[in-house]
Amino acid sequence: MDDTVVAWLLDSDPAIRWQVERDLVGAPASTWEATRVRVATEGIGAALLAHQDPDGQWAGGAYFPGDFDPGSPEAEEPGQPYTATTWSLNALRDWGLDAAVLTDTAARLAANSRWEYEQLPYWSGEVDCCINAFTLANGTWLGADVDGIADWLLEHQQADGGWNCEWVEGSTVSSFHSTLNVLDGLLQHEQLTSGRHPRAAELRDARHRGAEYLLERRLLHRKSDGALVGPWATRFAYPQRWIYTVLRATDHLRAASLLDGTAPDPRAAEAIAVVRGARLPDGTWTQGDRPPGRQWFEVDVPAGAPSRWLTLFGTRVLRWWDAAGVA
Repeated sequence: MDDTVVAWLLDSDPAIRWQVERDLVGAPASTWEATRVRVATEGIGAALLAHQDPDGQWAGGAYFPGDFDPGSPEAEEPGQPYTATTWSLNALRDWGLDAAVLTDTAARLAANSRWEYEQLPYWSGEVDCCINAFTLANGTWLGADVDGIADWLLEHQQADGGWNCEWVEGSTVSSFHSTLNVLDGLLQHEQLTSGRHPRAAELRDARHRGAEYLLERRLLHRKSDGALVGPWATRFAYPQRWIYTVLRATDHLRAASLLDGTAPDPRAAEAIAVVRGARLPDGTWTQGDRPPGRQWFEVDVPAGAPSRWLTLFGTRVLRWWDAAGVA
């Protein structure tokens, strides 16, 4: 079954295939790196690159398309649009695009892109923890100066160890969604800088504290009453966007453990059981329902169909966990 699933995953877009070669097949770097190069010229990577505006943006906006006006009844549309610059950069980075392909994009965004919030400069970030975490990762990837965002995330970590985008409204309790998004941003920053940032030790400590926030809650439960944090935690779909799921969380812990050289934390066992329980008898994971929202084009299958993306994530999470023999 496992060999059949891997063969099916290899028969895919280069954005998926190179990760299968690296994480599941154990192919030499020369093999998966050659596949990764193709992200720029084939499939979904090339298609998204083709939508970049001359000013460096996508869809004429930083977080929302330039034509999106949430306050206008005439502009009503289902969900949040996902075509603007930040979402496009997130996708290209996650798909493994070589930053060099985007040439002077960082400089063009510095000159031309402003956040919808108070028209702040793009690489300075704004007041939303998730947006700033995305921008930290994207800026580090593209070689922009995002040290100020790294400092900002350190300053806005909550006393309980996590983060909450609603801090600006006075919230002092962390959010699963915000915390995982920040953790992903910090991890990407650390991977891309090889831990050579001037405040690397502080950023690593903040990442570990944030992971502890989730692990204290077994990745699934509110600490106050032990109830499931929300139905979204166990519903998997791709693209994953900003939404917290235990599939995203365990895949983050997998990547963090590889960077840190640590074993899986046993407190993730219940979440791992949820991931395992979602696997079908044929070894695949099924696409779930995604929140609505404008996108450039489809990058995965409809709800109810076997998803290569979710199967990649789920398979590598379970292999990581099972290889460690965690009780």
